[in-house]
Amino acid sequence: MNPILLLSSSLGYGTFSGVNLYLATFLTGLAIKYDLLQVHDKFQNLEVLANPWIIGASGLMYGIEMVADKIPVLDSLWDTVHTGIRPIGAMAVVLSCLGTVSVEWAVLSALLAGTASATTHTAKLGTRLVANASPEPVSNVVLSLGEDAAVATGMVLLLKYPYVTAAVCLFALITLWIVIPKLFKKIGGVFKALKNRFSRNTQASA
Repeated sequence: MNPILLLSSSLGYGTFSGVNLYLATFLTGLAIKYDLLQVHDKFQNLEVLANPWIIGASGLMYGIEMVADKIPVLDSLWDTVHTGIRPIGAMAVVLSCLGTVSVEWAVLSALLAGTASATTHTAKLGTRLVANASPEPVSNVVLSLGEDAAVATGMVLLLKYPYVTAAVCLFALITLWIVIPKLFKKIGGVFKALKNRFSRNTQASA
């Protein structure tokens, strides 16, 4: 795999795996195993993801996440547990698919995937915390379906048009680096309001 393609695929995979590591891995494995998108020659180093055990395990974990993602509060707990899993998983997948490249390119690709994954994971975690501040469960379901659709579409485009997709991912990541601090500032306000409401209710019942 040439260096530019390596960095592009690492950036794209990291971006989408931060939203749903298992779906990104599952879809990539299926696409490579069955050459669904005629990308086999371009991404031969990804053959490890086509292993039936990896496809089965990632598919099973995606099924669990698909359910957990749609249940208020549980989705945030699931995301919290995956704070380390998604970035580390993205780096591990990239490192296992490098093939014969220099150590410098390996480290750069892994860091790129890990950073991208951590960014989109943080954005997802923050968005879900805001959504859980509302009592209705519809927003969680809508967010979950939208995220899965974005990951599925993104992985297809990444495997077909890696350079263009990587450029779009880079723009999205830069935007998220600007938005995330504002998002968590809003989350702080939400938690403060909930704390004040809880305090008032406690005093009223005393």
